[in-house]
Amino acid sequence: MDITLSQCFIAVDDHDKALAFYRDVLGFEVRNDVGFEGMRWVTVGSPSQPDVDIVLEPPVADPNASPADREAMAELLAKGLLRGVIFRTDDCDATFARIRDAGAEVLQEPVDQPYGVRDCAFRDPSGNMLRFNQPRRR
Repeated sequence: MDITLSQCFIAVDDHDKALAFYRDVLGFEVRNDVGFEGMRWVTVGSPSQPDVDIVLEPPVADPNASPADREAMAELLAKGLLRGVIFRTDDCDATFARIRDAGAEVLQEPVDQPYGVRDCAFRDPSGNMLRFNQPRRR
């Protein structure tokens, strides 16, 4: 039995701003853009990983969610308290420079971590933390 990752979800509060980041800054391709009941889901992914999709979804993707739940999720997203994704790169420093130069909010410059990677971190336009790591050579 083989189990692999096919999709992960990132909550965004503005899909157009998110697209400008994930497509134009990170270089991901847009694979789908779907609206349903006033909500929107945009699927993006790395061209080098055609079988892994990242779905940019509303903070609460349930049409039956209460206004209080929607407000709570929007507040958590705005504070950057929802988890993001960790991406692998073959050159952490070059990736950092490219994303920083595009104007993304830097959370951490490249650092060698004791758990075997060199990584850096940014916030996407919705406030999600995104980390980019490169395995260190041994």
